[in-house]
Amino acid sequence: MLRRLIKRRWLVVLLGAATTLVVVLGMVWRSAIKRNRSVPDEPFRIAGNLYYVGATGVTAFLLTGPEGHVLIDGGYLETAPLIIGSIAKLGFDIADVRMLLNTHAHSDHAGGLRALQEASGAELWVSEGDADVMAAGRNGDDPALGPLRFIGVLGFGTFPAPRIDHRFKNGATIRLGPLELTAHVTAGHTRGCTSWSFPVRDGDRELLAVDICSLTLFPFVSLVEPEAYPGIRSDFERSFSTLRSLPADIFLASHADMFSMQRKLGERADAKNPADPFIDRAGYLGFIGRAEARFREVLAKQQ
Repeated sequence: MLRRLIKRRWLVVLLGAATTLVVVLGMVWRSAIKRNRSVPDEPFRIAGNLYYVGATGVTAFLLTGPEGHVLIDGGYLETAPLIIGSIAKLGFDIADVRMLLNTHAHSDHAGGLRALQEASGAELWVSEGDADVMAAGRNGDDPALGPLRFIGVLGFGTFPAPRIDHRFKNGATIRLGPLELTAHVTAGHTRGCTSWSFPVRDGDRELLAVDICSLTLFPFVSLVEPEAYPGIRSDFERSFSTLRSLPADIFLASHADMFSMQRKLGERADAKNPADPFIDRAGYLGFIGRAEARFREVLAKQQ
């Protein structure tokens, strides 16, 4: 009887601690969301026909071409007008965006897609692994969030569901005139998390840009039986290998801090070519290495 009482008390203490942790994480997350969803960054050319048009923290990239433009990611719902304004500030027109691509179906990257789709008339391409979550407009349907999928205070709620025009598999090539982008499904953060690679000509240099979806493992997500979703562990391991195999020159990602965007912007003043600070294979490999180390640490603890 005494042992049962002690176990119950410990269970209450642990549940209380877990609840407190979740609430604190939620407050931090909501604060970050508030900063990032409606504060525009000054748009700028990264290299050649590649431009940054995102908000503070949450990225969006414009790849321009003679037969129309490609936009990668739509930010939050509140971010869509900022993206449209940034495109105009660079001298382009949202109506000339013919294709909308996405890294993953979370509200900070997919929330603005429907508004952008309505403003541009562009077709939206989404990976098979994320298409159902995107079509539902509800992050709670994403099993890769683990227990956090049920915590509304984290801001992972609903978003306006866009029209999905095309669903693609890993390795798909998307073409628009001379523009060519390859989809690499680097799952784990979501089941259909997609990193995009595409060539960019900057002067006499042809560079390969890689926009990493995300390698973040959410708190409390299980990598061992029962997995958060079947195969999440092998998905992460495959994603690390896939990204390392890409001969990336220009390092991009779904969040600006992942590829140190602000620091690189500051380095442009002293660079021979404004694109040079963004040519960062060492930073690219370092980011993947750090993400894998965190993954291995969590896996070892869970095992």
